[in-house]
Amino acid sequence: MEKIKISIVSYLNSKPFIYGLQHSELLNNIDLQLDIPSVCAQKLLDNTVDLGLIPVAALPQLKEKYIITDYCIGATGKVASVMLYSNVPLTEIENVILDYQSRTSVALVRVLANFFWKINPQWVPASENYENSIQGNNAALIIGDRTFGIENKYLYSYDLAEEWQTYTHLPFVFACWVANKKLSESFVKQFNEALQFGLNNRSVLVSEINSNKKYPIDIDFYLNKNIDYNLDELKKTALELFLKYCEKLGL
Repeated sequence: MEKIKISIVSYLNSKPFIYGLQHSELLNNIDLQLDIPSVCAQKLLDNTVDLGLIPVAALPQLKEKYIITDYCIGATGKVASVMLYSNVPLTEIENVILDYQSRTSVALVRVLANFFWKINPQWVPASENYENSIQGNNAALIIGDRTFGIENKYLYSYDLAEEWQTYTHLPFVFACWVANKKLSESFVKQFNEALQFGLNNRSVLVSEINSNKKYPIDIDFYLNKNIDYNLDELKKTALELFLKYCEKLGL
């Protein structure tokens, strides 16, 4: 039996999913690949994997797509790991350096700027160590684990999930589980059970992660409060609205 190839984001926020899959009987039947979000999306687009935890902004690019779980990487308040940093307020920002790791976060900051913040900065692709360019009227989008421990480094910080919710009164979905082909019902059932197992064992996972002292944050709060993993109807409504804004901007 050919293994089902799965690409999953390698950030802290996806570790409950990874934990569940690594402790599932499915592990022997899958090829689990750890990637950054943009690579997850590209692998699914290129058909080099069958299933991925991909940035939702990539959904319109898929010719065939199936959201196969009721789980996602979402937020109903501050997400704490998708941030715009600057040393000047929004109205004075002239350039925004864009993190290359996730097209959803890039699209979100552009949607917020155009429709809600009403600013029109220059969008600049990130280069190596671009965090050091946050000075003067330059701001930068930084996502994932690289945001941990730098929350007080800059004068202004904008949590993009919180900003979206302020204006739309809706939660936000950053990534969801998408297949580019139909998968068997038995696999989908086992896969969902594995994800649920991981989420149900976040306390065990937090203890394991804390023992390594790798992350300078409250991991328990981050995985249980900042990240909301349920892809419920309200999040689906938010996702639909976000994709409509992206379409208007040609993203």
